[in-house]
Amino acid sequence: MSLTCRAPSRALLASQGRSTVQTSCLRIASVRQRRCESTEQKKPPQDGKSFRGQLYNSTAMRLQREKADRERFTQARNESSGGRNSALSFVVIATALGAYYAGTLSTPAPSTASTLPLASTVPPKYNISGSNMEAAWADFVEIVGKENVSTLETDITHHAGSEWSTHIHKESERSFLVIYPSSTEEVSAVMKICHKRLIPVTGYSGGTSLEGQFAPTRGGICIDFGKMGKILKLHKEDMDVVVQPAVGWQVLNEELEKDNLFFPPDPGPGAMIGGMVGTGCSGTNAYRYGTMREWVLSLTVVLADGTIIKTRQRPRKSSAGYDLTKMFIGSEGTLGLVTEATLKLTTKPNSTSVAVCSFGTVKQAANCVAKVVGEGVPIAAIEILDEVQMKCINAAGETDRSWNEAPTLFFKFAGTPSAVKEQIGIVKQLAKSTGSKTFEFAKNEAEQTELWSARKLALWSVIAMKEDETDHVWTGDVAVPISRLPDIIEETKEDINKSGLFTAIVGHVGDGNFHTILLYKDSQRKQAEEVVHRMVKRAVKMEGTVTGEHGVGLVKRDYLNHELGETTVDAMRKLKLAFDPLCLLNPDKIVRVQKPEPGEVAQW
Repeated sequence: MSLTCRAPSRALLASQGRSTVQTSCLRIASVRQRRCESTEQKKPPQDGKSFRGQLYNSTAMRLQREKADRERFTQARNESSGGRNSALSFVVIATALGAYYAGTLSTPAPSTASTLPLASTVPPKYNISGSNMEAAWADFVEIVGKENVSTLETDITHHAGSEWSTHIHKESERSFLVIYPSSTEEVSAVMKICHKRLIPVTGYSGGTSLEGQFAPTRGGICIDFGKMGKILKLHKEDMDVVVQPAVGWQVLNEELEKDNLFFPPDPGPGAMIGGMVGTGCSGTNAYRYGTMREWVLSLTVVLADGTIIKTRQRPRKSSAGYDLTKMFIGSEGTLGLVTEATLKLTTKPNSTSVAVCSFGTVKQAANCVAKVVGEGVPIAAIEILDEVQMKCINAAGETDRSWNEAPTLFFKFAGTPSAVKEQIGIVKQLAKSTGSKTFEFAKNEAEQTELWSARKLALWSVIAMKEDETDHVWTGDVAVPISRLPDIIEETKEDINKSGLFTAIVGHVGDGNFHTILLYKDSQRKQAEEVVHRMVKRAVKMEGTVTGEHGVGLVKRDYLNHELGETTVDAMRKLKLAFDPLCLLNPDKIVRVQKPEPGEVAQW
């Protein structure tokens, strides 16, 4: 289609004004010009199709291209999504495997073994930081009152060790504070705080232990039972008594004497029931009456997490389950804290007497002991003191008489008057047959006290021989079958003489138990260790024990493997962790829960 351009007519121009005509002509010219340009640019299609056909075709092609683009985009997106999903899956699986592996390293699966070798232990972790201990102090004050929580330097030092302990404590072995509870419930509350805050705890009663039993090796706190010293209940008809841990055995017997009753175990002066239970002690009466293990009926114990248990009721015998009473006796506060003890009692003997006889050699005295025991003479006690010990007693001047400075046996007799007289006669003949030089027996109570006083002053008289305050005392004990007693005493005596150390021998030889009391200076510490080490090794070879009554503590723990065997000690370690998984109670005593440093353990 073409458009024809025509000029406007004169009539139209004439009928309108000049300006109007000009404006109209310009508009018409402009429109015609655009139409002419349109006609020139858009030529007729050569393919013969119409404009509508072209439009439909263009639209279809555009839609086709968009569809193809969408398909390509979808395919690319799916491929990319699949890669991302695979990568994400790989990351998740790898993370899970890594977490599982890390978990197996930090939290091993519970052991199914019946024992726990030292090599398999994990060092215990404690929190004794200043902030944690200060916060615990506030907790303890709420439980027992501010006046019963002490951080005084004098109290801390007093509870770190003693001059008669064989363990030389380190400066780092000090408690942060000392707490004085008054009841089982308060002890339980204190232990709950310590369990929550991972604070190690050391128990303390009389403080007379000799093998480092109350050394606070890991710091933490000390629980002093000094305010728990009551005799709670005396059952006269049943002959038993319930006491708290800070009751001294001497004080107890003074009270029992009013009712003609008697508690036989008699360790050193100052010992209290809590420590006596902890070490399974005995004393001079052990030959006739047995050790502490035979005189405890029941215990109330606070466990490491604050749980309170009572091991049994009051009857003299019971077969009801495991004997937890015996288990806690001798555990030295490593399994639980004893807050009450029910003790068996017996009646006081109708008649007693004491006899003293001296010999030319220690072996002669030991042979006499073996004969008396072999004859089955029912005496109450047999004690031996060598010539060095007798010299110390004379030098100390604490008795009313001067003693023959020779190996001496002290006998205690108990029973009816006629039985005591018969026992004295038999022992006198046996002593004479083994080479006794003198034999003297008490004819009244005053003479008994005088004769027996020398035995009770043995340790203190040796301590009095120290040249200065820098000297140390080491009291060691072992026990052997009674038939080997003469051999081990003689061999030990010879070894001591060769060492040149000032050493006395004293012991409850009626049950094969004897002690060495050594004085040494700092420069002689290694020499003293070697003398004791050889004595212990000698006892084990004779099928004896590394400790008859002092307990294990820190000093004797590495000897247990040789006496009992490694698997037995491993079983003890398993028991320790069963009752105290965090190792909060008296750490490091009896069995190690952490591998020793190189060179720390003496070669056997």
